[in-house]
Amino acid sequence: MVGGVIQVLGELLITVGLILILFVVWQLWWTNLESDKAQADAVDQMKQNFRDSGSLDDSGKGPEDPIIGEAPAHGQGIGIMYIPRFGEAYERPVIQGTGRDVLDTLGVGHYESTAMPGDIGNFAVAGHRQTNGKVFDQIDKLVTGDRIYVRTAQGYYTYVFRNNEIVLPSQTDVIAPVPGYPGEEPQDRIMTLTSCNPRFGSTERIIAYAVFEGWQPNSAGPPPPIADLVGKDQ
Repeated sequence: MVGGVIQVLGELLITVGLILILFVVWQLWWTNLESDKAQADAVDQMKQNFRDSGSLDDSGKGPEDPIIGEAPAHGQGIGIMYIPRFGEAYERPVIQGTGRDVLDTLGVGHYESTAMPGDIGNFAVAGHRQTNGKVFDQIDKLVTGDRIYVRTAQGYYTYVFRNNEIVLPSQTDVIAPVPGYPGEEPQDRIMTLTSCNPRFGSTERIIAYAVFEGWQPNSAGPPPPIADLVGKDQ
């Protein structure tokens, strides 16, 4: 009798172990495959939309005086993010919203209450590290001075990475117009990247800050560091 119970318990533990292994494989492998395909399709669609929209009137607009696009509806595309530090082939869609419908499939999500690319204030985004495309897997590898590029229908916005910090999930003031100082009037153009920390956990958040460096219209072509990736067929 006792031996039979032990055998049943042993079989149950083996079954549970197999289920957990399959779950981990699904999380760390299959969700990335699915998300990579969805994100690549979204990038291709945005590039097509940019071509179809043609060049905007950018007369009188200089590198420090960017055109600011209007925020789209939830789930709609804002632009494409390029971070050379994350690899020469890194290009990910930036989508409006930070719900699971965006982050679990479409990549980088834009906090809807924050600034648009190039605007004064805080252009804040979120992304996963190890699952669902792991768009910010290497966020901890950014080095001061690294460039982050965001391409929209208006043009290319360049930000320069400044520093990162680790905070608790409750510290939402990191996406305030002036990060860390809610209620203060912004004077600068900031980008904030947020993701889970540690790499295989979510008890903390890792925050990366970058400052605006400049802007150029699509008609000027991409900045040299990402020209090959953007391609001649922009």
